[in-house]
Parts: sequence; C-alpha cells; structure tokens
Amino acid sequence: MARKERSQTLDYLVFLAGRVLVCIIAALSFEKACGFARVLAWVVHHLDKRHRLVAAENLRKSYGGELTDAQIDAMVRGVYLHFATMLIEIIHMPRRYHLHNYKRFAVLREPARLIELMLTGRPILFVTGHFGNWEMAGYTLGLLGYKTHAIARPLDNPYVDRFLRRFRERTGQKLLAKHGDFEHMEKLLQSGGILATLADQDAGQRGLFVDFFGRPASTHKAVALMALEYKVPMVVVGTPRLGGQYHIWPIDVILPEDYDKSPNAVRAITQRFTSGLETLIRKAPEQYFWLHRRWKHAPIVRAKKKAVA
Repeated sequence: MARKERSQTLDYLVFLAGRVLVCIIAALSFEKACGFARVLAWVVHHLDKRHRLVAAENLRKSYGGELTDAQIDAMVRGVYLHFATMLIEIIHMPRRYHLHNYKRFAVLREPARLIELMLTGRPILFVTGHFGNWEMAGYTLGLLGYKTHAIARPLDNPYVDRFLRRFRERTGQKLLAKHGDFEHMEKLLQSGGILATLADQDAGQRGLFVDFFGRPASTHKAVALMALEYKVPMVVVGTPRLGGQYHIWPIDVILPEDYDKSPNAVRAITQRFTSGLETLIRKAPEQYFWLHRRWKHAPIVRAKKKAVA
C-alpha cells in the first residue's frame, strides 16, 4: 500500500502551534510553568482514554496483585503528571541548567565507575529507556564536555523534527537517524565515540522476546549485535527523579568480551540490559512511559507436528 502523502501546510501549522506553546511556557516562571503542567496533565489524562487504558493494563499485568485499582489509577495519573512536568523541564533547561549549577538538579551515581570506563578510550554505548528524564543525561554529559551521539528516529513532521534537533544539539549532543546513519555510527564506534539509544520499544514479531516485568517483550537485537561486533561496553542507565534531583544512574555495565564463549550472546545481553531497565523502573514506576504498547506483540506459538504412525 502506497504511503499517504503528508500535507506540508498541516505539518507547518502543527509546528507553529507547538512553537507558540513552547514560547508561552518559556516566558513563564518555572514555578508557574509547573502549575501549567499539572493542568495539562489533568486535561490530557481526561481526554486521552486510549492511552490511559493502555497504561492501566500494562501496570495491572506487570505488577499482578501488588497494586489495587485505586493505586493503579493514581500511578497512571502520576505518569501523565511526570511527562507533562518533564516537558516543562526540558523547555526551561537551557535557562536554568548550566555547568556552574548542574549539581543542584542532577546527581551522578557511582561516578568513579563511569568515569573510569570513559577514560579507557573505548567506545561506549549508553542504553536507556523512556524513563525519568532521559534528556538530562545527554545534556549533562554535553555540559561536562563529552560529545555524545544519540540514535533516534526522525519525526514524520520535518518542521518539528528540525526544531527538536536544534534544541537537543545545543550542548554538543548530535542526533543520528536510526535508519540511514549506520556508516556514521560505525566510524564513531571505531574511533572510540559515545552512542546512546532508547532500547525499550516493541520490535515487532521479528524482535527478540526477553522477559520484562514477567512477560515476554519483543526487543530489538541490534543493540546487542552492535556491542558484540564492535566490542563496545554497554552502560545501562536511567534518570529517575528522587528527592528533588535527577539521578543519572548507571545500574549495570556490560562488557561484550564476557560473552565471547556464550552460545547465545545476543539473547543473554538483550535480557541483561532489559532486566537492568526493569530494576531502574521499579524504583520510580510512575516515571515510566507505560502509555506505549511495550507488549504489543507476543511470541508465536507454533503447533507441534503430529508424529507419523
């Protein structure tokens, strides 16, 4: 089926509406902007029934009988509030967050472990998920002088895509297209560069199914394949907001050479970084993007062939 041609006029109008909203939020004080976030979260939660139900179902199946319906409802509301507030924080970040005061807003957990790895000269692959404020980690590394490259899928709206790209690259972080920039990624890894990717998206029926909150979740194999092929250490990291500060938390460091003799290294590494992300999410579950269909696909159960008599 041919892809429907996008309307440039509609795309530009959406971009203008978004720019106006960003300008209004940026003009407000941070405190008033956070008040706006609470209103925005309430409105979107009320209107967005489809994703609200997806989030509730994801939480119900992930936590089994641990949470009551009232707790699940409160957590779903918390998810909307967290991401509305994250939007405010990102818009205000260039004005509020700089090299001389970043410690007021962010804490680097286990800094020695991370710095030691970054000083080896080896390439590094940061693996994270839609949890906490994942933009904070890349922004902080940029402030500290580390040039990082984030793998991301370009948005369908070219005007919005260009605007967000310029915004995210303010501190030296560069964006690479998930499809189309592979040669750049290859050269980067060969020269000891730093890559970051979100690794908690459904990978379709062809993905590798590993355990995530007690259920098989289709996960992209490319992350583990890249680490193994280019001997890239992987840092599983999350950025939850705890006690008023964002904690840049490297929960696990995965060395590909540890899997040289593993009969199924790709599966083992994929399961390990997925389990690391789950550990982080359980520390602040209301800060995970439960609204997306992480378990959209399920493993195909193939019928066993009957023995011939």
